[in-house]
Amino acid sequence: MLQPKKTKFRRSQKGRMKGNSQRGNQLAFGSFGLKGLENCWLTAQQIESARQAISRCMNREGQIWIRVFPDKPITKKPLSTRMGKGKGDPEGFVCPITPGRILFEAEGVSLAIAKEAMRLASHKLPIATKFIVRRDYVE
Repeated sequence: MLQPKKTKFRRSQKGRMKGNSQRGNQLAFGSFGLKGLENCWLTAQQIESARQAISRCMNREGQIWIRVFPDKPITKKPLSTRMGKGKGDPEGFVCPITPGRILFEAEGVSLAIAKEAMRLASHKLPIATKFIVRRDYVE
């Protein structure tokens, strides 16, 4: 599971996710990519299950790049706890996603295999996604 080795602070504030992605919104490594089209918090478990779906569909050929990393701690208070008594304990890590963010990239497989792999990965994610191809890609 992806998570930071060490964080400066155990708990963080929620923050706001408004506007489109200003960084990480262009293909940088591979010829194929999966682009997020909505706002969400991607958990480490969701990223890992999508990665497994891609690598299994590609039969471990080619390369995969994960372009997101869950580094935001999320806290939860126990059930049936009254208000007050401070912020809850850290439960896991998430990655805030804004529209336009590239989530995964792939290289070294055919267009059909990459498209199917990204389709399977998109079913593991809680947001709408789009399959994209590098502009200068030639089969």
